Amino acid sequence: MPGLITESFELPNNISQGIFKKAQTGSALARLSGSKPQKFGTHQAWVLTGEPRAEFVGEAAAASPTPTTYAPKPINPLKAQVTVRYSEEVRMADEDVQIGVLQDMGDNCGIALGRALDLAAIHKINPLTGVTSSLIDKGMIDCDHSVVLANGKYDELVEAGASAIIASGYANTGIAMDPALSFGIATQRDGDSKHLYPGIGFGQGLTSFQGINTAVSDTVSGSKELAVKGNLIGVIGQFDAFRWGVQRAINVELVEYGDPDGLGDLKRMGQIALKATIIYGIGIMADDAFCKLMKA
Repeated sequence: MPGLITESFELPNNISQGIFKKAQTGSALARLSGSKPQKFGTHQAWVLTGEPRAEFVGEAAAASPTPTTYAPKPINPLKAQVTVRYSEEVRMADEDVQIGVLQDMGDNCGIALGRALDLAAIHKINPLTGVTSSLIDKGMIDCDHSVVLANGKYDELVEAGASAIIASGYANTGIAMDPALSFGIATQRDGDSKHLYPGIGFGQGLTSFQGINTAVSDTVSGSKELAVKGNLIGVIGQFDAFRWGVQRAINVELVEYGDPDGLGDLKRMGQIALKATIIYGIGIMADDAFCKLMKA
């Protein structure tokens, strides 16, 4: 099959910036764990596994060695792409129509790329197929700790997860919530039918719970993409133990010839394709730094 012929495509500045913004805001994990600058390729992050301890020594006394151990953790590159088609007639339309189409496509591409970060790092799935990807070694779904919802007490579920993290020696710096979890918390009532948390509305825009940074997204459960639905509704833990960065900034190409997505020759079908690509680097530094919050 002949290679695709592409040309650089200059998106209007507000649209190209919007794609990256959407890629960030489309991800719950990106809101809880800041990205780290990365070079392209697989990296080894060295994680302290045996903490050094100070020693009191007397005057002129010999100092003892301080045992300290480190373990390597991989940060692997993961390329995500979105290819969308539109008709040649759009390019023939006036500028206002073109900009409107590009804006809509840019927004949706950015959201898809942002969701891909969560779906890889939490569930290890290919977002397009909804099944586990062989390209992803580890996800938060593999983490050591797990607690299960009981008697509809969503706040106690979060509390149990926080307890597990503290017992493992970590700090609770963030909670990634599915809307089912945030809504469950928001609608809990006491014995007099009064809301226990009246200040959080229905929980959809929740950014903090019990003083912990919170991000709400249905990527946490993977309900839209998972081929086999699961019971995960939240992840709590120390989110700097999740390392991610953008190894290659989003590249946007206009593809005019060939068959970039298996749907048929573009020229024959009178179409043009817009392809957006990003390469993430992701890695989980400690399996016991996170706890899964599960529904029964």
